[in-house]
Amino acid sequence: MNAFLRSILLSLLVMSTLGLGSGLALADSTKVVYHIDDAANQGLKGLRNIRNHLDVSPQTKIIVVTHANGVDILMDGAKDAKSGTDYAPLVGALKSRGVRFEVCEITLRNRSLKKEQFTLDAEFTPSGVVRIADLQYKDKYAYIRP
Repeated sequence: MNAFLRSILLSLLVMSTLGLGSGLALADSTKVVYHIDDAANQGLKGLRNIRNHLDVSPQTKIIVVTHANGVDILMDGAKDAKSGTDYAPLVGALKSRGVRFEVCEITLRNRSLKKEQFTLDAEFTPSGVVRIADLQYKDKYAYIRP
């Protein structure tokens, strides 16, 4: 094997060992949980943050976990109280980009809400707080609270 080829192979081996061989492979591992518990203060800002996040890093895996008053962004007909902006088109656009939206079932019980009151883009989790903790600890998701 000539010296040039050996040098290239050695460089590739070092790069792959250090994880530098593929920027996409590193980027694919980015996982983020967005925590929304107050639609009035976080709803529109959070959805815009997520859109901007995906615009810059489209391969990021994002899960939005809502509980308490944060679940309001996923209710049918929900609008931002300040601007009157409908949440549904923003949520739908993000869902089409791979974002998952989860609603805490404890909140449903505490607020006497029904699953039928939520947009079809919503999924449900037994506990929003437990889900966030599991995503951070077990699944190594970064945490953002807009």
